[in-house]
Amino acid sequence: MTDLGIAAASPVYRTEPQGVRDQPWFANQVLQVLYNGPGALDLLAALRDIEKDLGRVRAGGSGAGSPERFGPRTLDLDLLLFGHEVRTAEPLILPHPRMRERAFVLVPLADLAPDLVFPDGERLAACLARLDYRVEGDRIYQGQ
Repeated sequence: MTDLGIAAASPVYRTEPQGVRDQPWFANQVLQVLYNGPGALDLLAALRDIEKDLGRVRAGGSGAGSPERFGPRTLDLDLLLFGHEVRTAEPLILPHPRMRERAFVLVPLADLAPDLVFPDGERLAACLARLDYRVEGDRIYQGQ
């Protein structure tokens, strides 16, 4: 049995849909979890089990360009980082391959770890500085 708990949680932010625009806004949050298990792949499996238990049904294609990747879903739990581990092959790439492009990931991550340095030495603040975004209350707007 995997031991999994929440150590810290960012505020919840509302963000416009990316990709498929004709859908409700998303709620985004970053959690720091306490994990006592064998490794990152096992944590990913535990996250997928949580999604399933809470009603998520993954459609046949969730890869690049598939409707589900950017479409409505009940829940989407992504593993962003696992310590300083770097993984370059599916089913788990770490750090998450698109997180540095997404204000809806980096802003709440900065709430939890403002001084975060990625495994390659880049600072979270430098990633945010490159993005065109703004925060208004609990809403994050990017590139609009």
